[in-house]
Amino acid sequence: MDDHAPRAAQPRKPHDFNAFYAATPPWDIGHPQPAFQRLADGGQIRGRVLDVGCGTGEHALMAARLGLEAVGVDTAPAAIAIAQRKARERALGARFATANALDLAQLGEQFDTVLDCGLFHVLDDADRRAFVDSLAAAVRPGGRYFMLCFSDRQSGDQGPRRITEAEIRSSFASGWRVDSIQPAHLEITSGPPPILAWLASLTRL
Repeated sequence: MDDHAPRAAQPRKPHDFNAFYAATPPWDIGHPQPAFQRLADGGQIRGRVLDVGCGTGEHALMAARLGLEAVGVDTAPAAIAIAQRKARERALGARFATANALDLAQLGEQFDTVLDCGLFHVLDDADRRAFVDSLAAAVRPGGRYFMLCFSDRQSGDQGPRRITEAEIRSSFASGWRVDSIQPAHLEITSGPPPILAWLASLTRL
């Protein structure tokens, strides 16, 4: 057992996610994940940005600080309320909405960049397929999807399911180009060491 892995099993329903925000959930570190911050610093986050499964909004707010149009969506109203408060307090123009990542077409918008920190790895197989289809409706051809997820390199069995490179490639085998899958880390609130993760970069064909 890994004492540093998040203790929560995979929450699946909106009210389950909502309950985490009565306190600070392990993934809510109060700033962007370093892997995504490096993407921003390197100029890889461009155009209209969607932060899917945004939680309290740090990655949408990061994009807004770059002067980009940014939208964050999550199923947890409590998380969205916190994200909206942060946007007001920081005087940033990011928009946030309660929405289902499995039906992004409902947004009626398309994006050049989608950021996913920790959503893909909580989905079961059926929802994973639905999510990939949903992304296709929200990402313009040539748009980029960056996903940070638990890796099968992470020991223990607490927290979300571990994802293999092969699972990422098979999930996005149709309509996407896998540009890279690189070892990365996910910071959590319970302290070091960080979680072993994958940073996947994909392009919509």
